[in-house]
Amino acid sequence: MRGIEHIPWLYDALMSVMDVTGFSRWRRRLVGAAENRILEVGCGTGRNLALYPEGSEVIALDPDLGALRRARRRSPHTLLVVARAEALPFPPDHFQTVVSGLVFCSVRDPDAGLAEIRRVLQPQGRLRMIEHVRHDHPALARMQDGIQPAWTWITGGCHPNRDTEATVERAGFTIDPEDRVARGVMRRFSARITPRTDPAS
Repeated sequence: MRGIEHIPWLYDALMSVMDVTGFSRWRRRLVGAAENRILEVGCGTGRNLALYPEGSEVIALDPDLGALRRARRRSPHTLLVVARAEALPFPPDHFQTVVSGLVFCSVRDPDAGLAEIRRVLQPQGRLRMIEHVRHDHPALARMQDGIQPAWTWITGGCHPNRDTEATVERAGFTIDPEDRVARGVMRRFSARITPRTDPAS
């Protein structure tokens, strides 16, 4: 499905408007605390890549080759990989930080994508995300449900009514309440893998 998300120059233009209205601060907070080794899932046109701390070892991936070509111009030395969140081409426990910004609204199978992130993240690693989510108010949530089919078609995959925080927790992560910001339907948070409990203990 092709839409706004798959037209790199148009997507970049829309993101530029968001950045001017304050979203760039959220981007900086998203990546500023990332620690080596870092995987950015769904890097798109690479708007975050220049914001990582100096010396960071970053691998960035996206399923859209056109977006990655634009990301290459922004960050010539970053390793870019064509791949989907649901099939990460990395070994287990490989990354200290996984970053995802406005991605899981469009991932085809969010549960599979988060299971893959859990697999490649080190046990003490951290998942850092920005997402828009299902509205807390029932009437506004129903409005999101109503516009979802047309919105998903226009954008090329975005689902405005996904409860991504609940999906993250269902995938075996614990969201850090001290590192969570909520503004309307926008969320910025970090999460760690929930320790497994031993039934015998």
